Amino acid sequence: MGDLTVVEICAGAGGQSLGLELAGFQHRLAVELDENAAATLKANRDWEVAVGDVADPSVWEPMEYAEGLDLLAGGVPCPPFSIAGKQLGASDERDLFAWAVELVGRMQPRAVLLENVRGLSMPRFAAYRQHVKDRLAELGYWSDWKMLEARDFGVAQLRPRFILVGLREEDARYFDWPEPTPYAGTVGTALRDLMAQGGWRGADAWAERANGIAPTIVGGSKRHGGADLGPTRAKRAWAELGVDAMGVADEPPKADYPENFVPKLTTEMVARIQGWHGSDDYRWEFTGRKTSRYRQIGNAFPPPVARAVGAAIAAALNHEGTPRDLSETVVEVMHDPVYVALKEATKPLTIRQIVRSSRGAIDAREIEQRIGRLSRDFHIKEDGEGEERTYVLGEFKGFVGQEDHLRHLAFQAARSTIS
Repeated sequence: MGDLTVVEICAGAGGQSLGLELAGFQHRLAVELDENAAATLKANRDWEVAVGDVADPSVWEPMEYAEGLDLLAGGVPCPPFSIAGKQLGASDERDLFAWAVELVGRMQPRAVLLENVRGLSMPRFAAYRQHVKDRLAELGYWSDWKMLEARDFGVAQLRPRFILVGLREEDARYFDWPEPTPYAGTVGTALRDLMAQGGWRGADAWAERANGIAPTIVGGSKRHGGADLGPTRAKRAWAELGVDAMGVADEPPKADYPENFVPKLTTEMVARIQGWHGSDDYRWEFTGRKTSRYRQIGNAFPPPVARAVGAAIAAALNHEGTPRDLSETVVEVMHDPVYVALKEATKPLTIRQIVRSSRGAIDAREIEQRIGRLSRDFHIKEDGEGEERTYVLGEFKGFVGQEDHLRHLAFQAARSTIS
């Protein structure tokens, strides 16, 4: 245990929590909406856990935990950016990414860590990403995005996650993204002992067949039925590994099951695939009924990945290693040249002027399409007609704490199905 402190929002059942603890961070507070996930946190650690909407002032008061805070971390809701969803971004009542950035401005931690699905890295959200970086820069933070896959950090699963790290300049000069430590085994080697627990004689043959890495575990939400292992493509990948992905089993296959039986995974097996290994370091108890346990596990940030990123942040905060030029640490992430042109403009721009401002990065035929995409997350003021039509970038549509934002009504209406 270290002496660095963390406040974690949207903590879930503790994947990121455990990883950060193993990286040397002590929790001042964890905030979580789902009562079952919060119960799991409380069952595993004697932390203070606030249960409820993280953006509700009655649930917690951020400034009570802000003094001298080292890290603000969280896995804010994924549905606004998920490729499997509508990708509503700032228009989704569950979107808390921009709100979390404003929370950084209020609490002023030395570092911030936010993770989300790979959909946030897509062209659709180029302007959203740049808005986040611009806002963090205004607040005094260097920041960088990077895609990390769980299999590159000792987890038997693909699970790409899009990670944002922000630090003060004096600490950022010591930050390096963690070096990969790829998983050396397969789904079979990871789960063979669990699959054999019930005495099933086919466990060894099954483990040999399950000779690849698992597709991304999909926890799903309260809006979508019971527990299964994901969409059609994921189910096909599981079938190739010898797994029935149409549900989650209550127990491992029994001794009297035929050797060619195609098993389902138990929640314990899913947890192993998520990075909760059998070792004492990663031991974790999940509370609630089976479907709830599965969702808690499936929606988590794999602890080994959180540990690796957390350790990199801790090293930067402790000024370990040799400081370097910040430009050397930046990973190029595609941004929207239309957003950049409109943001930097001092007057309304025509399409021709936007093309000129982008220095050839985009042609006129794409401008209207990109402006339409941009208008999902920002107010765009249009004036005039034809080639003289002009555009002005207005305010960000997302929820950043406004008392009169439509998010509040939408959130309350959907409260029972948000997880």
